[in-house]
Amino acid sequence: MVGRIEKVNLRDVWKKEAKDFTDWLFDNIEVLGEELDIDLTTIEKEKKVGSFSADIIAEDETGQKVLIENQLEKTDHDHLGKILTYVSNLDAKTAIWISSKPHPEHERAIDWLNESASGAKFYLVKVEAYKIGNSEPAAKFTIIAGPSERTEAVAEDKEELAARHKKRLEFWKILLEKAKGKTPLHSNISTTIYHWIGAGSGRSGMTYNYVITYKYGSVELYIDRGKNSGIESKQIFDELYSHKKEIEEIFGAKLEWERLNDSRASRITKRYNYAGLNDKDKWDKLQDDMITGMMCLEKALKKYLNNLKL
Repeated sequence: MVGRIEKVNLRDVWKKEAKDFTDWLFDNIEVLGEELDIDLTTIEKEKKVGSFSADIIAEDETGQKVLIENQLEKTDHDHLGKILTYVSNLDAKTAIWISSKPHPEHERAIDWLNESASGAKFYLVKVEAYKIGNSEPAAKFTIIAGPSERTEAVAEDKEELAARHKKRLEFWKILLEKAKGKTPLHSNISTTIYHWIGAGSGRSGMTYNYVITYKYGSVELYIDRGKNSGIESKQIFDELYSHKKEIEEIFGAKLEWERLNDSRASRITKRYNYAGLNDKDKWDKLQDDMITGMMCLEKALKKYLNNLKL
């Protein structure tokens, strides 16, 4: 004869969350560990964190701290906030949130935390209880959200992006400080995480930009008169291009004239292809060349921008 699996109300098994369920889980942590494929060892119950108490503190097989927060009801914002408080204050590397009714919104929040490149891993786990016939009820844990190849890839991308932003901030800080002693053009510009910084040329929709990528640094006049002025931007470019020879003579070198026919914008640029953002040992020369190039570009274009009729 084959018995029938029957779902049991959790409150019939563990009447009180803190006293009954937390005590049971503390003594039977391997049941949870098997579902998560983590070798867990319990350390402490009701760990004080300021005026709060974390349900269970455990360790994984590497000795890293694991926080476990229990909820026999549906997930709520209060417990999510507590988990973040406990993780940050206890320096836990893994957080496990157990609930009988995980909200989809909290599932997404756990995914977001795993994508955040914080270095910690977050799990949202559903707990249920079942029995067969007159057997003792057994706990069943199911992972609702947790670290995955996708979230790890997103976290790695964010970490790489943060490192790139930090590097750009450093590059622009040095360049702008150097430029202050040579030209006032970008003197009121702040550092930024973006790959470009710009200053007005004195004519609407035309900016003098510094640009830095991993492959090169450049200076440019960027022409974009706005959403409904694509034709006007091309007219400005064409007018300046008609003076290409004179402009390049004043600049002292060839420029790249990019009309960008498939875009509403156009640009006139000088690239320095021998170094980029990753070539920190060449930053000094690259920044000097970019500042000199910007000064020459402004000088070469000034008369022709002033003479524009548009």
